[in-house]
Amino acid sequence: MFDKAEVNALCEIWFKNRYEPTATDHQKMNAILDQAVERYKALGEDYQGEFKAQLTSFRNLYAFLAQIIPYGDSGLEKLYTYGRFLLAKLPRPNDHSGFELEDEVALKYYRLQKISEGAIELREGDVEPLKGPTEVGTGRSRDEGVALSTLISKLNERFGTQFTPADQLFFDQIRETALSNDTLREAAKVNTLENFAFVFNKLLEGLFIERMEGNEEIFARLMNDDKFRALAGDQLLREVYDRLRTASMG
Repeated sequence: MFDKAEVNALCEIWFKNRYEPTATDHQKMNAILDQAVERYKALGEDYQGEFKAQLTSFRNLYAFLAQIIPYGDSGLEKLYTYGRFLLAKLPRPNDHSGFELEDEVALKYYRLQKISEGAIELREGDVEPLKGPTEVGTGRSRDEGVALSTLISKLNERFGTQFTPADQLFFDQIRETALSNDTLREAAKVNTLENFAFVFNKLLEGLFIERMEGNEEIFARLMNDDKFRALAGDQLLREVYDRLRTASMG
């Protein structure tokens, strides 16, 4: 599916300009990955599933173990980096009967809240009969009134996607990372939105890549659809600029 030369070529580009990759860097990396993507498409479905499962397992296992074991093997780190990018570009199967839980669901936040306090006792006497539902399909979801964020709504409307409020976390994390960036903070203080955009767009791809594991579906769309990326980037640009300008004046 891929060879050592391709892994090394991608990593040489990525690690050279990891935090400020250029458009040319992105094009070169895509060209390298596309070679493996084409080979993947030529495989049968069974082999596609086997390859993707093994690569996903390696990525997850390496990411976990790297937190507790100080690896000294640069080859493994390169393979991990290459694998992350390749998995994001591999086409999804047309058959939706399968569902990869680990790729779609992640627990981000939880809350413990005390609702009430009391005792539950069993007492003798008559009991109230239980009544079952009289109609089916008439209930309303409690989340019906939860509106999608402005950005997610725009993307869904423009491109026919079906992203949910949970997907907004990907963009929220990028925005918060951008807000804490010293370069962007200083640029916002002394530049118009148009001039600030030059600095912001130079860093934006790096911000997307750093968060790619948070939502690989959105990341793949951002990397492969220029119009989708432009709309998302413009929205983030304005939000970050407005908040940094407000903070600098406060």
